[in-house]
Amino acid sequence: MYTFPMRLRRLKRSQFEDSSASSDIAFLLIIYFIVIAGFNVNKGFLMDMPAKDSTRLLLREELLRFEMDDTGALLYDERPLAMADAEIMIRSNLAEMPNLAVVLVIAPAAPWQSVVSFVELAQKLDVDSFSFSMRQP
Repeated sequence: MYTFPMRLRRLKRSQFEDSSASSDIAFLLIIYFIVIAGFNVNKGFLMDMPAKDSTRLLLREELLRFEMDDTGALLYDERPLAMADAEIMIRSNLAEMPNLAVVLVIAPAAPWQSVVSFVELAQKLDVDSFSFSMRQP
């Protein structure tokens, strides 16, 4: 009598079903490439400020003082002022007085983006002396 050979079952290779292991490997690879790549650290807003022991004198006429309220609105002499108008004012005063100092007094609840926009404006206009502080409650 003829016997048929026994068929062996082949085990199917299972797919990579455990997603936690693959996500762990991907996460480690991401960290590895970030460390290897060497990234720039944001050092914040860099501006040349006078040294503490500097004897530079400022005249009142050379001081331009702005305020920012809780809503982020810009004020000059307690009157609202648009950012474009502030740019024109700073630009014209810089042309007349090269030693102009711009001061911004910020309300504690002012949106940070409004403050950043004003600081960028001062940087764009090449203001040499710029100062900002928080308004005391």
